[in-house]
Order: sequence, then structure tokens, then C-alpha cells
Amino acid sequence: MPEALQPQLDREYIVSLLNELLNTPSPSGFCMAIMKRIREETAKLGYALEMTPKGNAIITIPGTGDSKERVIALTAHVDTLGAMVRSVKPNGMLRFTSIGGYAMHTVEGEYCLIHTRDGRTYEGTVLSTKPSVHVYSDMRDLKREEANMEVRIDESVKTKEETEALGIAPGDFISWDPGTRTLPNGWIKSRHLDDKASVAALFGLMEWLKREGQSPANTVKVIFSTYEEVGHGSSYIPPDITELIAVDMGAIGDDLSATEKDVSICAKDSSGPYDYAMTSKLIDLAKRENIAYAVDIYPHYGSDASAALHGGSNIRAALIGPGVHASHGMERTHADAIVNTAALLIAYTMEK
Repeated sequence: MPEALQPQLDREYIVSLLNELLNTPSPSGFCMAIMKRIREETAKLGYALEMTPKGNAIITIPGTGDSKERVIALTAHVDTLGAMVRSVKPNGMLRFTSIGGYAMHTVEGEYCLIHTRDGRTYEGTVLSTKPSVHVYSDMRDLKREEANMEVRIDESVKTKEETEALGIAPGDFISWDPGTRTLPNGWIKSRHLDDKASVAALFGLMEWLKREGQSPANTVKVIFSTYEEVGHGSSYIPPDITELIAVDMGAIGDDLSATEKDVSICAKDSSGPYDYAMTSKLIDLAKRENIAYAVDIYPHYGSDASAALHGGSNIRAALIGPGVHASHGMERTHADAIVNTAALLIAYTMEK
């Protein structure tokens, strides 16, 4: 195996872009603003981008070998958890339905934005229907489920008609306030690090290639998907792809060994095992590059790679990503894990 590459990635660029992405609302199905930002950043780096009919972005980076027999895709998703207005209640508050899989208690008390179909935005707060211990004796025991949750709108509304007069209606999207904090010691805590941390890592890879005048050994297609949280982000991929690495957050907890500073390499998730040779190569490259890594099994997890396989793609697939604590809640990772994820992907794509 060749000597270590040890690419000098631009950590400041990666973290700065990540902050922008985290603060751009993008629940699954409502990714127009963030895809606009993706197109702008891709153009700034000088790469061409094409959009699929359902809104995914594909960036093709030609390789030095230009082999038709080996085309590598790296996919990360820009879409996040969120909600949609289910109905306007008689008291003017909103009943909502979840987008993506999360526990209701993880959003209770959180700020949010309601996005109307005519382009207006309103602030709100997610609460249970019995939000005060001073009023409801069973407040603590109320089950946190959709039927018992609502959004309080920060407008002077007390009736269904008053809320509807704001232009708010069933089908409007709701995005969660990410609450992003980037600390000087490298810790990053925010909602939606799943999977915007991986998106930032892929831009770190592309920025390095452009700055260093490098090309991968084989053609690489970077795919940014928009429906991963609801199960079909990269269910379609171009037919010339032979290998796909899903770049998504690494799970932490229970008997898993990854930390927030590691690149997590998933050997198996709920959809089954990932490709043996690709996973082994990623492990070997992490060792060669002296990258902190862990190999884990994710029992309650599916990725864009599994979506592509279920969609009928004739590919080999693997899954890696920065370790993220408290996934689908108030998440946390470290900049080291994001930078090292980009470094491992560079090592993989530069190998012949």
C-alpha cells in the first residue's frame, strides 16, 4: 500500500461552511434553499453540478485513470428531520406530523419556524398540550406523542381563523431551530449534524482537490440527496457507478465503540452487511493515515447506500462518517471527526 497522503485540509473552511448549512432550514422535501447554497459553493470551487428530477445534486470529478469499470460515488444528505402542519386547531395552535424518525420528547420546548406556501415565515415553539406543572397535575405523565403535541405560534392568534389569516395551512413545513454552537476547542453541538457534518466533509475533500490541483484515481461522483431521512434519498443513482460510499453520521452509545472524534466505519446496519472488501480497505487506509476510527454495527440505522441497494443498483457499498452523539436529538461531534472523514475519503479515492 502506498505511503500516507496526510492531506492538509482547510479546517476553518469546513467548519465555517458547516455553520452555514446547519442554519439553513432543510427538512426532507423542503431543500430548495440549501440546494441553492450547494450550487453556489460548487460553482465557487469550479465544479459542474447537475440536478436530478427529484432534487438531488450530482457533481462529477473526472479521474486520472478515467476507467469505465470503476466509478466511485460519495453520497451525503442535506435533508433533516422536521415536521409538517397537520391541522390548525380551534385554539389557533398547530397540530403537526413528524418528518423523519425521532422521539417527541427530543423536540419538546424547542423553537421552530413555520414556512407557508406563499413564502412567509413565522416563529413558534413546540409544546405538549399540557405544558405547565402549575396548571396540569398530570403534565409529567402525559405521553409525548404527536396527538399530545402542538406548536405555539409567536403571533397574536387565539382561534383557527386568526391563524389561517396568517396564511398558515395544512401541508406547510416546520423546521427546528438547530441551536448551533461551535466552540474554540473543536466541539460542535447542533441539531442536524446528521448529515450536514458529512456534507461539509465532502466539500472539504473537493476544496482540497481544487486547491492542490489533484484529481482522483478514478471518476468520482459526489451526490447530495434530499430525501434520506424518509428512506429514499439515493434510491436512484447513475447506472455507471460501481462503488458507493454513504457518508453519514456514526452512531454512538450502548456497545458501540466510536467516539465523537472518530471516523465511524459501519460493517452492518439494519439493512445487512456492507461490502467486505470496501470496508476492509477503509479500515486499512484509516490505519495507514493514522486516523482515529472505530468499526461498529448499527442495529437501528439505514443509509443512502442501503437505499441505493434496495432501489436495485448493481453496486458495492460501504458506510462511514463522523461520530455523532445523541443522534436525532441535540447532537454533538468534534471538528477532528469531520476533517478525518474527509481525509479518509481522499485516501480512498486517490487509490488506483
